[in-house]
Amino acid sequence: MKMKLTIIKINKYHATCPLPIYLRLSSPQQEAVETGVHLDPSLKEVTYNPTYETMFAPEFGPVNPYRSQQMAAPRNMLSGYAEPAHVNDFMFEQQRRTFSTFGYALDPSVDTTSQNSSNSYIGAVDEAEKKKGLTVFEVGPKKHDKRKKVQGGESDDIDNYLGPWAKYVDEKDGAKPSEEEQKELDEITAKRQKKGRNEEEAPAEEKTILHVKDAYDYQGRSYLHVPQDVGINLRTADIPDKCYLPKKQIHVWTGHTKVSCPICFNLLSFLSLQLWEVYNERRCVRTFIGHSKAVRDICFNNTGTQYMSAAYDRYLKLWDTETGQCISRFTNRKVPYCVKFNPDEDKQNLFVAGMSDKKIVQWDARTGEVVQEYDRHLGAVNTITFVDENRRFVSTSDDKSLRVWEWDIPVDFKYIAEPSMHSMPAVTLSPNGKWLACQSMDNQILIFGAQNRFRLNKKKIFKGHMVAGYACQVDFSPDMSYVVSGDADGKLNIWDWKTTKLYHRIKAHDKVCISALWHPHETSKVITCGWDGLIKLWD
Repeated sequence: MKMKLTIIKINKYHATCPLPIYLRLSSPQQEAVETGVHLDPSLKEVTYNPTYETMFAPEFGPVNPYRSQQMAAPRNMLSGYAEPAHVNDFMFEQQRRTFSTFGYALDPSVDTTSQNSSNSYIGAVDEAEKKKGLTVFEVGPKKHDKRKKVQGGESDDIDNYLGPWAKYVDEKDGAKPSEEEQKELDEITAKRQKKGRNEEEAPAEEKTILHVKDAYDYQGRSYLHVPQDVGINLRTADIPDKCYLPKKQIHVWTGHTKVSCPICFNLLSFLSLQLWEVYNERRCVRTFIGHSKAVRDICFNNTGTQYMSAAYDRYLKLWDTETGQCISRFTNRKVPYCVKFNPDEDKQNLFVAGMSDKKIVQWDARTGEVVQEYDRHLGAVNTITFVDENRRFVSTSDDKSLRVWEWDIPVDFKYIAEPSMHSMPAVTLSPNGKWLACQSMDNQILIFGAQNRFRLNKKKIFKGHMVAGYACQVDFSPDMSYVVSGDADGKLNIWDWKTTKLYHRIKAHDKVCISALWHPHETSKVITCGWDGLIKLWD
């Protein structure tokens, strides 16, 4: 069967196609086969005779019943239909700020010269009419009603003329508070006065307890006598030829609630100060009681017959080591953080203390008077260390600086502060007097030269321990082979001086190991103390 094929031009336009569509008419059976097929609006011709519904059906499937008017509106971008318009930068910013502030702006699609003013705004039209279309840049300054003054007569009336000194009409004459307000004010004033002044606390009563049976032996020697039967000469200044790493714990001293300050080889402390034997029976010899708050630092004189204690009760006290008596007391109403005797034999009556008020104060122990003040630090002074044959001393502070002072000259001649530096709350001089080991709060031990230039030795930085937040004491072995330090985990860390490698680590305490001290005459004896209240001897 032959079929006749004709082409008809339809002058009607498709709803979505701007060009006329040419249809090729074919067999009527083709429509049934292609039922449900929608025309692509981009096609220019089809090979079958579509129905009217097919030709004028929506572009994509059936009509969406949920399509809103906004969705149905013509759009050329996701947010709507944008018409090309030219607005200069100032006008755009002005309208944007006006809309964000007042909620209305000029409609850019409307010619404001010909249209009614109410239709030329978008957004809060009522607000625009109320403000008469003012923008943020056109809103005038607010007018405040001036306070009126009492009329004070004429200027020629000397007695009654008030002039510019007249009171305001609404001004109240009496400023006296009510009874309730007065009570509140009195309470606030009392609190301020109490907070502002350091109350004059009476020094704690000093007393001492002797724990041994006899203070003197059969030859009349006190416990301060240097023992000569311990297999080592404690009187000599010679150092051991070779030092070795401590391996094991050989003794524990107990009886403290918490050891809070650095240890010396005679004495350890918290609220009370206790004197222990290092050799023989290792007994507690004497207890010194005299501070109402924790002891911060201690320092013996050269002979060990006297020592100075500094505590948080704001008192420095000079004690007789043998009798336990408190010889004298010193205070300037500030907390002493560290104390040091001048090591020179002819200046043993002088001592310096680093205070919480950023000053280093020098006292004369004989007169009890302040003889010098070194006031250059910007934070509380943490340590004082004498160097250069005791002609100078080095101080560190919470201001993260290190300052070097000439003795008795209140101006620092060397100031070391770098942006990378941290606070250094523990400093120790090496046995040969050439180096300063500083425990830095960034978990490092820094080494500074202690003779002339006081430069940081960048080749000698000891790492591997965690001390941030704790003033863990550092020390050297007598032959300068090792550096020892406690840490926050209660460990005793030992580094090699030459290579700065961490050689050995011992779990010494359950809490912070606050201090580690190498015996100055022994090859491998180290004493540690911790916040667990124990003092341990290692060998």
